[in-house]
Amino acid sequence: MSEKAKKLSYEVAFNELESIMNDLQNDDISIDVLSEKVQRASHLITHCNQMLRNTEKKVSDIIKELDI
Repeated sequence: MSEKAKKLSYEVAFNELESIMNDLQNDDISIDVLSEKVQRASHLITHCNQMLRNTEKKVSDIIKELDI
């Protein structure tokens, strides 16, 4: 993951992904940039999934420490 991607918050990444998805659904993306947008969406999905997995692990570790 690039340094820029590491600094991208989940909320910002998710909002950008949501915007791309809306554009795709509404046919608002020209064929000239379609592959770029799909590739960007792929990166955003990967980034969001990684952030979710990391957060899930941290929460799980905290719960284990608390012996809950």
